Amino acid sequence: MRHPRALSSLILGYVLAILVVTMVLGFALYTQVTRDLLDRYSERQALSVAEAVAADPAVRAGIAGGDRTGAVQRVAEDVRTASGAAYVVVIDRDGIRHSHPNPALVGRRIEEPVIALDGRSHVGLDAGSLGDSANGKAPLRAPDGTLAGEVSVGILETDVSQHFWAEVPTLLRYTGAALLAGTLIALVLARRLKRMTFGLELHELASLLQEREATLHGIREGVVAFDRQGRLTMVNDEARRLLRWRSAELGRTLDEVVPEGRLREVLGGDGIDQIVLTDEHLLVANRMPVRVRGRDVGSVVTLRDRTELEALLRELDSVTGLTDALRAQQHEFSNRLHVLSVLVGMGDQEEAMAYLDEISAGSTGQAEELRSRIAPASLAALLLAKITIAAERDVRLTVSEDSRLDQPAPDALLTIVGNLVDNALDAVADTPAPREVVVRLAHDDGAIAVSVTDSGPGVPAGLAERVFQDGYTTKPSRSGLPRGLGLALVHRLVVRLGGRITVAPGPGGAFDVRLPVRAGERP
Repeated sequence: MRHPRALSSLILGYVLAILVVTMVLGFALYTQVTRDLLDRYSERQALSVAEAVAADPAVRAGIAGGDRTGAVQRVAEDVRTASGAAYVVVIDRDGIRHSHPNPALVGRRIEEPVIALDGRSHVGLDAGSLGDSANGKAPLRAPDGTLAGEVSVGILETDVSQHFWAEVPTLLRYTGAALLAGTLIALVLARRLKRMTFGLELHELASLLQEREATLHGIREGVVAFDRQGRLTMVNDEARRLLRWRSAELGRTLDEVVPEGRLREVLGGDGIDQIVLTDEHLLVANRMPVRVRGRDVGSVVTLRDRTELEALLRELDSVTGLTDALRAQQHEFSNRLHVLSVLVGMGDQEEAMAYLDEISAGSTGQAEELRSRIAPASLAALLLAKITIAAERDVRLTVSEDSRLDQPAPDALLTIVGNLVDNALDAVADTPAPREVVVRLAHDDGAIAVSVTDSGPGVPAGLAERVFQDGYTTKPSRSGLPRGLGLALVHRLVVRLGGRITVAPGPGGAFDVRLPVRAGERP
C-alpha cells in the first residue's frame, strides 16, 4: 500500500497548485487585457498624430495646391521622426500619396479607398507595406473647408510588443511574490491544523471517524450528544430506537424534538442514573458535560434500557413474596395434617372429617366466593395471590363485598391493580397494626372503576401530582430495584387507555382509577 502523504505536504501541494493555476490564468488574462489596452492606446496615439498633421496649415495648403514643392513630405517626415510613428502618409481625395517613409511610393496611388472622405476619424489594425500596425486616419480639409483627402498614421505592432514585454518582468516579480506568500501561508496553516488535530494525519482522522461511527452505532447503549447551545450533534441508532426518534434532525434543540415532560427534564438536566419511563421502555439516563482543555463544549447523554431487567426484578420480587407466603402456609398445613393424623390414629373419624370439612371450606370458599364476583379469571387469581402475600406480611387485604366485575377487562388492568396493591402493601408495611388494604372493583356507566385504599400515611396534599412522576418516591431504596416506577407505570397505562387516575390526600392512601370500556368489548 502506498504510504499516505502528510497533512502538511497535502496542504502545501494543494495551495501551490491552486496558486499556480490561478497565476497562469491570471497571467494569460493580464497579457490579453494589457495587449488590447496597448493596441487601443497606440491607435488613439496614431489618430492624435494624424489629426495634428491634418490640422497643419502647410499640409492643408500643399494638398489644395497640388504640393509642387514637396512641403507635405517634409512636414510628414518631421512629425514621424518626432512622434516615433512608423509612417505618416498624406493622401489626397484621389488616393495619391503625397508623403511616405519610402520616397519611392510618393506620388503613387494607394490600393484601398480613401475612407476618411466621410468626414470622420477611423482607427484599427492595418496590414500596410511596412507591416502590421495600429492605424489612425483623420480627414484632411483644404483651407476652404472642403474634404481634400486623409492623413494615415501607423505605429508598428513590433513597437507595441516591445512596450508589452517591458511590463512582463514586473508581472513576474509580483507572481513570484504571491507564490512565496502562498507557500508561507500554507506552511503556517498546516502547522496550525496539525495542532488542532493533535498531530493526527488525515488517514488517522478518517480511521478514528470510522471507528467512532462503528462504535457509537454498534453498542447497545443509546448516546445523544449536544453542543454548547443545546443543539443535537449526534444520535446513535440505539438512542433513536429507545426514544423513537425516527427522524430526529441534527442541529435542532431538545425543546424542538422532545415534548415537555419528564423525558425532556432528564435529557436536559445534569444527573447520574436518572430513571425515566417512556411509552415502551424504562431507561436509565446519565448526562455528563464534555470539556476540552478546560472549556465546556457540550454534553453527552447515555441511555440504558432497563425494561426487561426491571420486569424480571419485579417478577422475582413477586415470586419471592409468594414463595415466602407458601413457605409459611406449609408450616400451617403441616400442623393441620398432624392434627388429622392424630385424630385418625385415635380412631375419632367423625371429628377428623369435621375438622377436614372446616379447613377445606376455609381454603376453597374464599376462592370460589371471589371468583363468583370477579369474572376475569386472571384478575381473580392475581387478587388471591396478593391476599396470600399480604397475609404473610401481616397485612389484611380484602376485596370489598360490593365489588363486581362481570365482563372481560383490559389486559393492562392486571398491571394497574397489581401495582396499586403492591404500592399499598409497601405503604402499610412499617405502620402499626392493624394494617389493612381494601380493593374495590366495579363496572358502571360504561367504565371500569378501581379503588385501592390502605391504612398507611397516605400522600401529602402537595404531592398529589408528583407521585405519578417516574423516579419520584418517598420510600427508602431497595437493592437492585429502583423506586418510583409503579405509580408512574400505572399513570402511563391509564392515560394510554383514555382513563384517569386520582389520589386523595392522606392520612390513608386512596387511589381511584376509571377506564372507559364498552360492555362486551375487550380492548
